[in-house]
Amino acid sequence: MPDSRSPRSVTDVLRAPRFWLAPIVVVSALMSLLAALYLGGILNPRESLNSYPIVLVNQDLGDVVESDGETQEQNFGNDIAEGLVAGIDADQIDLKQTGPAEAQQLLASGEAYGSIVIPSDFTKRALILARASVVAGDVDKPIITVNTNPRAGAFSVSLTQQIAETALSEVNSTVGSELTAQVESQLEGSDTVLSGASRLALAQPIDIITTAYDPLPDGTGGGLSAFYYALLLVLAGFTGATIVNALVDGLLGFTPTEFGPRVIYRGATRISRTGTLAVKWAIMLVVAAIVSALYLSISTSLGMPSPNSLGLYLYSAFAITAVGVTALSVMSVFGTAGLLINLIVFIVLALPSSGGTVPLEASPGIYSWLAQFEPMHQILLGTRAILYFHGRPDAGLLQAVTMTGVGLLIGLALGLVFTRVYDRKGLDRATAE
Repeated sequence: MPDSRSPRSVTDVLRAPRFWLAPIVVVSALMSLLAALYLGGILNPRESLNSYPIVLVNQDLGDVVESDGETQEQNFGNDIAEGLVAGIDADQIDLKQTGPAEAQQLLASGEAYGSIVIPSDFTKRALILARASVVAGDVDKPIITVNTNPRAGAFSVSLTQQIAETALSEVNSTVGSELTAQVESQLEGSDTVLSGASRLALAQPIDIITTAYDPLPDGTGGGLSAFYYALLLVLAGFTGATIVNALVDGLLGFTPTEFGPRVIYRGATRISRTGTLAVKWAIMLVVAAIVSALYLSISTSLGMPSPNSLGLYLYSAFAITAVGVTALSVMSVFGTAGLLINLIVFIVLALPSSGGTVPLEASPGIYSWLAQFEPMHQILLGTRAILYFHGRPDAGLLQAVTMTGVGLLIGLALGLVFTRVYDRKGLDRATAE
């Protein structure tokens, strides 16, 4: 229906406050939200710790010591375990005591960011160190091993090291004080004097060794390749849908097509909203299959290891399709405003809540809440499981496939329901004002 209103002059348009305020307010609000979310998630990870999962494995068998002519059992490993549990804030650190087999299972599936392992001969070595302080001979310090999990996240490696070092430094001093007291009690009444060097050795008796559990191979960006690959999939779906939407609308004559200074106005095609959306979905499906193959080819040619290329290709195509279909549905339902909605959902809120850079357990609680439904986090779990955890379902792949499928169904339902309602009400794009 032609617009009967007289055209407005440029002066009238420029004088309207809404013309200036609308873009300024929208952009300023969006950028402020972006800054608050991105900076808020990385500035103080230690202060934002919430149930950060670390495993404690105590294998110490203990030893027998003599005191005042009597023998008694001594187990420093149990003392250390109790001290760690008592000294760590349970709300911040989820310190789970397990056996070695379960600890490996949790690390291998990415459910734990690290482990603290007390070996079976810890007490024996500690007592030998105490005796060596007054008797000449070579001796090794007792060892506690801190295993980081680089496959669970690049940032988690340094964060796990900091947490473990802070907790074990107090343990080291406590064990040192106990060993020193034992040696001094045994030397009472004798002519032997504990030397200064021996006191220094006993004051910090534990040798803390940090090592990576199942280190990542070269070509993984230090554990960031999964995050960036997931980001590429989201961008392929979001950006791809935006481009498909604009090109198809232009070719169907609903919007003008511009090539530099040339503007082409085509007559609007007589096609329903539902039919238009179905065409866009079909194109997006083909785009997903092609882009997924291109991503795989480019990444492997650049040296990124791909132990399960078929699984990565299939899930990538599935993820791109889910994001693209949903983004197209949102634009079909909300029109131009759908572009802004998609930007907020798929980019602004998605990146900081993905858990790809800073673990969600080290981020403010709102990020964990967003991660429950934000597509970026689900796609990251899938790509990380395929690239780093041998495609294990319990490493996040099952959750990723399930949630990606749910997102796809929501996108299909959203688009079909609303476009059919619009068609039934006669809101034809070819004649709408």
